[in-house]
Amino acid sequence: LLGFEKILEEANNMKPGEILICPITDVGWTPYFSIASGLVTEIGGMLSHGAVVAREYGLPCVVNVQGACSKFKTGQMVELDGSTGVIKICQ
Repeated sequence: LLGFEKILEEANNMKPGEILICPITDVGWTPYFSIASGLVTEIGGMLSHGAVVAREYGLPCVVNVQGACSKFKTGQMVELDGSTGVIKICQ
């Protein structure tokens, strides 16, 4: 999946198709899942809230990516592969 990344501080300005990158999710994040095209969290596992809800929405998801919020910036084009757990910045 290729998409533009949106960090936590700007989640209220998300546009459909953007990839949400945040420290962790809880029930308060649920409205963003219908807008996002993918999810990356810094904390979590296969049964974490973000991973479970992403599966329900059919979104590619990578969890436990330490430092993701500081490594990626809003507006960057990123490639997210939920099957392999790879997320990278596209030039």
